[in-house]
Amino acid sequence: MAASISFQGVSHTYRPLRGEPLLALERVSLDVGEREFMALLGPSGCGKSTLLYLLGGFLPIETGTITVGGRPIAGPGPDRGIVFQSFALYPWKTVRQNILYGLEKQRQPRALREKRVRELIELVHLGGFENSYPAQLSGGMKQRVAIARTLAIDPAILLMDEPFGALDAQTREVMHEELLAIIQRTPKTVVFVTHDVREAVYLADRVAVMSARPGRVKEIVDTRFGGNKKPSVTGTQEFTQKVEYLWDLVRGEALLAQGKRDS
Repeated sequence: MAASISFQGVSHTYRPLRGEPLLALERVSLDVGEREFMALLGPSGCGKSTLLYLLGGFLPIETGTITVGGRPIAGPGPDRGIVFQSFALYPWKTVRQNILYGLEKQRQPRALREKRVRELIELVHLGGFENSYPAQLSGGMKQRVAIARTLAIDPAILLMDEPFGALDAQTREVMHEELLAIIQRTPKTVVFVTHDVREAVYLADRVAVMSARPGRVKEIVDTRFGGNKKPSVTGTQEFTQKVEYLWDLVRGEALLAQGKRDS
């Protein structure tokens, strides 16, 4: 199926049981092409994750529309898989069992499930760890399991909510390369939430910079570098200029957000 995404005039307000309503997003309009890697970048609290959860169907759409392949979303679906920062693995299940979980829910034939799990374990380079439990794995390995579990159901769209935020710098660099290799082998439409400017420039085809709350799309920046893929571009002047330009945009919004909190 087509995996193009369109947000049109999307607003969202959180209404806690106590306290005042909080407008998180205001009139967000954004199009993501089929098999495009779009990063959502912005200061803390700007609504990046809220936009992702609306797309995932985990929050109700109050104002505006969100469509996938031209069809309005009506809740979570197998066409959209999500990877969280916290790994969200079942600690009592092995690597193999965690990856199997979604396939079992789909009630696929046993032989197909086993074949798919073997392919995914090879894809994320976890051969030899099939029977290990999450507590026995490093942070990077846990996130590989989480990615493999999401890919198991073969979603057209991959939603990623700061998936590498809890990892150390060296492991993050490795996971960046791993993710790009995975996407190259199993093309997906990706919406990737991050607050890391360099990560956004390195991974994404385009970066949507979000304003301070209430979140709006402030600017969309192309980061494809003439079709040349990373890491070959990271040492170039163009890459550095993109990072600096985006950082200036995000810094301005972060200062604005800080001013709102202090006022």
